[in-house]
Amino acid sequence: MTRIGVVRNPKSHGNRAHPPGPPPEGVRLVEPLGRDALRAELENFAREGLDLLIIDGGDGTVRDVISLLPHTFGEDLPLLAVLPSGKTNVLAIDLGAPSDWRLEEVLIAARQADPRIKERPPLRVSWADGRPCLQGFFFGVGAMVKATNLAQKAHKVGFFHNLAVAVTILSATLGALFGGAKDEWREGVPARLAIDGQDQPGDERFAIVATALKRLPFGLKPFGAPREGLKLLDVDAPPRRLMKALPMVLSGKAEPALEGLGYRRRDPRLISLAGGAPFVLDGEVYEGGDLTIGLGPSLRFLVG
Repeated sequence: MTRIGVVRNPKSHGNRAHPPGPPPEGVRLVEPLGRDALRAELENFAREGLDLLIIDGGDGTVRDVISLLPHTFGEDLPLLAVLPSGKTNVLAIDLGAPSDWRLEEVLIAARQADPRIKERPPLRVSWADGRPCLQGFFFGVGAMVKATNLAQKAHKVGFFHNLAVAVTILSATLGALFGGAKDEWREGVPARLAIDGQDQPGDERFAIVATALKRLPFGLKPFGAPREGLKLLDVDAPPRRLMKALPMVLSGKAEPALEGLGYRRRDPRLISLAGGAPFVLDGEVYEGGDLTIGLGPSLRFLVG
């Protein structure tokens, strides 16, 4: 692989704590600020041709890059690699990338005669009003938006990586367990859901969570056993028997009782969502609307 580019976010947690040096000769490094600048740099990479695109940042940087790939590279996508330089690095965890993986080690892996490559299809989130689609790996509505806002506070006080995930889950769980039906952690958000064209009952949800990942931090399995494809967890508001249901949901157990309590796991091809509630995609909250969530074409990732 002779044509290698790096998109680095110098403001990511890891790069601020341990500023990386200049790349080796022959590796082109860009540090764009903002979506327009990022798009321009990716268009330059696409014109010049690229064998390997290394993303040096957190989940948000990965989301921003892969959201622009269809608009810059089209169908001729380069091999990707992710340096886990962010706060949570959920995609890197799923891919099994070493937590201390650095540019030099990625380049060594890329030179192998038979490099290890994993494929992951991203979620593609589209608005009905024609706004540019987004691509990412972890989507949530309702409690997930509240948990994301809480995670930002955890980061500000110094909790990062898996510890930040643990603090967020614990805090959200305590609020949902001990709040009343109208408590902010238990109340629903407007969310009319359709799965593969079939309307689902109810106009409010406690949480809707979707992913294309197979492995989450701490071995959590809210979607059930690890598997390929788009996976969905749909939870009624307010959540019922949460103390009993939560361990079964997070451990991935296939308990028939969960469905009756309003915790539904599905493997849809296409999700439609209306109601206007904000959603989170890979750590950033976006304005809601009439949405469709499906899978984009698989991306190929170099892993150590």
